[in-house]
Amino acid sequence: MRLFTTFAGLSVLLLAATCNPDSQGSADTPPNLKQLEGTWLHAQEEDQGEVRVYRPNTYAFPPSRGRTGFAFDANGLFTQYDIAPTDGLEGHKGRWKAQNDHTIRVSLDDKKEPDYLLELVSLENQVLKVKRKDL
Repeated sequence: MRLFTTFAGLSVLLLAATCNPDSQGSADTPPNLKQLEGTWLHAQEEDQGEVRVYRPNTYAFPPSRGRTGFAFDANGLFTQYDIAPTDGLEGHKGRWKAQNDHTIRVSLDDKKEPDYLLELVSLENQVLKVKRKDL
């Protein structure tokens, strides 16, 4: 029963994260980065060295002991999802800003970790590949 409750809570959290009331977008967002908008979960079984692979939260993932991820909103809001002490997901709010058409700077509001860069290696066929660089 606890597993079901955790799964149900996680599902509601992920669905809520994909709702985007601001459909107007940001004038600062390069057009190719519009594809980032939404919630992405880590497909760790597909990682290649330092390249991390993410898929939309609607993807049919194989069973896992938990998946981290993040959500990009058009208005520059960002949420990083980490595994919580209770095995669910814990969201950390922040901001994202394009530094150029293939690099994003992420700043978390709680400052529990330093700002970092996400270098976009590729984004095709609903598969996002990034390299992370801590600042």
